[in-house]
Amino acid sequence: MGQKLLFIFNAHSGKGKIKDNLAAILDTFVKAGYEVTVYTTQCQGDAIEKAKKEAGNYDRIICSGGDGTLDEVITGVMKSGTKVPVGYIPAGSTNDFGNSLGIDKDMVHAADIAANGIKFPCDIGEFNDDYFVYVAAFGIFTEVSYTTNQSLKNMLGHVAYILEGAKQLLDIPSYRMQVEYDGNVIYDEFIYGMITNSMSVGGFKGIIPGDISLNDGVFEITLVRTPKNPIELNEILTFLAGMSKDSNMIYTIQTNHIKMTSNEEVPWTLDGEFGGNHQVVRVNNCNKAIEIVVEDEDKIKAISTMDEIEDVDVIDSDNDKSEIDDNNKV
Repeated sequence: MGQKLLFIFNAHSGKGKIKDNLAAILDTFVKAGYEVTVYTTQCQGDAIEKAKKEAGNYDRIICSGGDGTLDEVITGVMKSGTKVPVGYIPAGSTNDFGNSLGIDKDMVHAADIAANGIKFPCDIGEFNDDYFVYVAAFGIFTEVSYTTNQSLKNMLGHVAYILEGAKQLLDIPSYRMQVEYDGNVIYDEFIYGMITNSMSVGGFKGIIPGDISLNDGVFEITLVRTPKNPIELNEILTFLAGMSKDSNMIYTIQTNHIKMTSNEEVPWTLDGEFGGNHQVVRVNNCNKAIEIVVEDEDKIKAISTMDEIEDVDVIDSDNDKSEIDDNNKV
């Protein structure tokens, strides 16, 4: 009897394009020698519970959807306490982390990688009592991905994200925070912050100076200060666009642990999904906590040295939740 594989997928992710490839994907798994069990997600959080419950019963879990689906499966595996390799077939509208892993956008080829590739030990973020795969963020634009209507996204693509995000520029919220890491303390006011383990987030790459690795035990952290005038706002945009290598308006940090405290509750996103409102956030790097199946570890290293990643989408998150909810409406 072959090894057992659990295939978890979001049927609605990326306009449901997996439906055209499902037979070929399953055939790839069977030809690789797996006994396959298929599970389609039904609602937000469903993949967490399924992966948590079943992780110990399978030799491999492969998921397909956007980065939100991957987040749920990884979270479930982490909470299960079982180390089972995870494969990923990107099917969402952004797939930042799939790009960082060098996973092909062709779904059948990605299925072959997930079934037959090598195991890459990857860092995972522990966020209070939750987990994230590649980004935890707060501030401007972070709500765009899960507030934009799915039908609008389908019609306009990523233009819809930009239109929705532009509305927030009229009234930029800011948060005064105390940030503690490696014996250092920062006290400032921020409009945006992200804690990342990825080569790119929302199309931005190269914001953090120095080498970036997905399993070096540290996160890359970007904190954007609140601009007081148009000149400071322009400085921020110039930096984020890659036209400037340094800015007094932005903190860039590498660390394995960070604590962030605010006087008010701050809404966070984890891998593009709503991660709750938090006044105190503690984030730890779980070094090499999950084995993710990739094609070639050298390919990941090559991506980390590229000046830019091609075909990366503009705004982060596939927003699996809204896709499920909108497609299940009668």
